[in-house]
Amino acid sequence: MSEALLSIADVLADSQVESVLQELDSELVGLKPVKSRIKDIAALLVIDKLRAQCGLSSTQPSLHMCFTGNPGTGKTTVAQRMAQILYRLGYVRKGHLVSVTRDDLVGQYIGHTAPKTKEILKKAMGGVLFIDEAYYLYRPENERDYGQEAIEILLQVMENQRDDLVVILAGYQDRMNTFFKSNPGMSSRIAHHIEFPDYGEEDLMFIARKMLETQAYEFSPEAEVAFERYVGLRKQQPHFANARSIRNALERTRLRQASRLFSEPNKKLGQKELMTLLPEDILSSRVFN
Repeated sequence: MSEALLSIADVLADSQVESVLQELDSELVGLKPVKSRIKDIAALLVIDKLRAQCGLSSTQPSLHMCFTGNPGTGKTTVAQRMAQILYRLGYVRKGHLVSVTRDDLVGQYIGHTAPKTKEILKKAMGGVLFIDEAYYLYRPENERDYGQEAIEILLQVMENQRDDLVVILAGYQDRMNTFFKSNPGMSSRIAHHIEFPDYGEEDLMFIARKMLETQAYEFSPEAEVAFERYVGLRKQQPHFANARSIRNALERTRLRQASRLFSEPNKKLGQKELMTLLPEDILSSRVFN
């Protein structure tokens, strides 16, 4: 048995994985449990690489994953970063992410599903296949549904070509649990289950400020208070999608600001007026009614 040829620092420097983890940390607010699990997986892969250097043979770790959580919690972003980590450590050939839903995999008539699924798998080979709302693949209430055919093809590829493709399933936790109970073959192939928690109000405000900063906007002090109220009320409403809902709210706020400024065509406008969002740009939202 030979001595180790690389240290952990060597592997990290050579692969630049650390920079991906730093990007993930700066890109996503909060989500400490998620970031911790991603770092754990990265550590496993680094150690596995060192073991190979020492002549310690072992099967490649299973890397198929399931991301559960509500919309807007960063699942797609983490999947993109995971693809980069896998590529830089040599576990996939290309490191690209192919993001799909049921409609991309399942056909509407006999003989249509297999070609669609195989075409997507072909595009994803060498990278990561991200299947959002994966539970929609299985519809037991519909006898003429072809989702099971797509699942069977996926299962075969996940087992036989796991050294060339990593599959990440995503969706609401309760629905994914039901999906796995109905598809034990799929459940047995998923090694890593990562839960994405909802953002708290403080994190959502931080996300809002960050989004505005990248677009050269800012809240007035009073507008910031108004938006904090908005976030508290919006979180209690149905279909709240975390960071996605914040982005949509800011788009509507910018629209109202534009309408407000447009209503005074003769007013001279400088940077401050064009950048600043006022309380009235927020308080006219239907959330306050």
